[in-house]
Amino acid sequence: MLGYMKVLAVLSTCLGTMPGHVAMAGEKQNPITAIDIALEPDATMIQHAKAANARLRKDYPKGFAFDASHKPHITILQRYVHTADLNNIYAAAGKVLASERVDQWRLKAIKYYYAPWETLGLASIVIEPTDDLLKLQQKLIDVMAPFTVQTGTAAAFVTTPEEPNINQSTIDYVEAFVPEQTGKNFDPHVTIGIASKDYLKKMLAESFDVFTFSPAGVSVYQIGNFGTARKQLKAWN
Repeated sequence: MLGYMKVLAVLSTCLGTMPGHVAMAGEKQNPITAIDIALEPDATMIQHAKAANARLRKDYPKGFAFDASHKPHITILQRYVHTADLNNIYAAAGKVLASERVDQWRLKAIKYYYAPWETLGLASIVIEPTDDLLKLQQKLIDVMAPFTVQTGTAAAFVTTPEEPNINQSTIDYVEAFVPEQTGKNFDPHVTIGIASKDYLKKMLAESFDVFTFSPAGVSVYQIGNFGTARKQLKAWN
């Protein structure tokens, strides 16, 4: 999957093999913001994602855990936008969402997948693409176009004293999200954690219990390192 090939570069940086691009917390607000428009999954998906995350962390305790600033989500669109236009962006996205009853969708989780890197892998729950997902994505691309800029710097992202780095792979990923992660290249998924490749091979060899779930809402997040949804800027329930 093309999307996961990009993730590999991010994963390698996450694991400390490449120098980070540092943006210090508390800096003056940047005129450019890196945003992620994402579906918030319902309790069914959250339960599966958290259970899988806990399982992976037993194998690789250094992996991330879900918390208030690392939420299970389904990315629909990532873009660099003018910070001054955020309210206009919320209004434009809200009009799209008013015509798309995402809470009535039934989405299907079909398997685990992982992107391998040396002895480790970044694991996800893969979601079956649907016409509704692709239509929503294209509508959001269209309405975001007037507010979008081609690229940004590390200052467009969320950083903290504990996580001060934004790596170049993350910066490049957002820049190239359209077209490399959209349309026929769109791989909807929920990232669930990091584990050893040997463990993930065994996990993928197990029978996956396909399940369905629905979006519980939509949010706009400011992105952190590795494309994480770190700071919720706007939410629609």
